[in-house]
Amino acid sequence: MNKKTLNIIGWVLSGLLAALFLMSASMKLMLDPEFLEKSKALNLSHEAIRMLGAIEALSVILMLIPRTGLVGSLLLIAYMGGALAAHLVTGQPVGMLIVFQIIIWVNAAIRFPEVSTRLFGKN
Repeated sequence: MNKKTLNIIGWVLSGLLAALFLMSASMKLMLDPEFLEKSKALNLSHEAIRMLGAIEALSVILMLIPRTGLVGSLLLIAYMGGALAAHLVTGQPVGMLIVFQIIIWVNAAIRFPEVSTRLFGKN
């Protein structure tokens, strides 16, 4: 694939991820009743849930800015790692979390070639 095609794929993936994570962050920031019901097992305060929403939104914003995109991607990867741990502890399904984690990694490797160079030693 040429560089232009990879660039388009990277930005489309970034847009899809941003839409998904911003929707999730807004549910946390607005204390959506459906989300609160699903997160009861974690026993988090409303302030903690709002803080998670703010961290999620900030990570997405950083991912979308080209200069800070790599940092934002790594923050989202870490955030999803924490979500995966929380789901495992509470016995919730983790399949979709793993899929999103992989998509974030692939997106980071496409948008920031230095990631794949560091991980796989290739350009």
